[in-house]
Amino acid sequence: MSSKTESLLSILKLQPVVPVLIVEDVASAVPLARALVAGGLRAIEITMRTPAALDAVKAVAAEVEGANVGAGTILNGRDFDAAVKAGSTFIVSPGVAPGVLSAAKDSSVPLLPGAATASEVMTLREAGYDVLKFFPAEQAGGSAYLKALSSPLAGTLFCPTGGISLKNARDYLSLPNVVCVGGSWVAPKELVSAGDWAGITKLASEAAALKG
Repeated sequence: MSSKTESLLSILKLQPVVPVLIVEDVASAVPLARALVAGGLRAIEITMRTPAALDAVKAVAAEVEGANVGAGTILNGRDFDAAVKAGSTFIVSPGVAPGVLSAAKDSSVPLLPGAATASEVMTLREAGYDVLKFFPAEQAGGSAYLKALSSPLAGTLFCPTGGISLKNARDYLSLPNVVCVGGSWVAPKELVSAGDWAGITKLASEAAALKG
């Protein structure tokens, strides 16, 4: 196992659920991250889907003690490098592209690349990746599909993301090839907009207590 894989696993194993966040306003990033950390969710993915995302990563990396902030929805090498410069401790991509793999090869920051089919998993394994994001999880076949991959693709671990909630998270976490799940339900938009950080800490605590 490579040092980057070990580093990635040490982050993903901090908790059963990695919050997947869309941050619209950088001012909410720090209190949101602090609320999640207070609830036991220290590894946090901020997706690069808004103009505020990079600044949100910078703010959380600099100001939130105990947080491991990563950048998600990385689609090319330029975005990979920018996210690393902002302070990301891990990088997440919904799929894989040559530019992303090239940037990851040259960086000490670990990449969690996405895969949705057996062929994509095999391709990433050949490239040296044994820990992958299964995305979009529910739409691509759900926990039953992922379970079916566990024997022929033994040794590969997944962080399923997409359509996962408190209701079905255990279906994934009970699988032998799942290290954690990614989910946005721990930071609903209405609670973030209202600044209900206590409410988010409560949701984070429920998620942190999940087991397979």
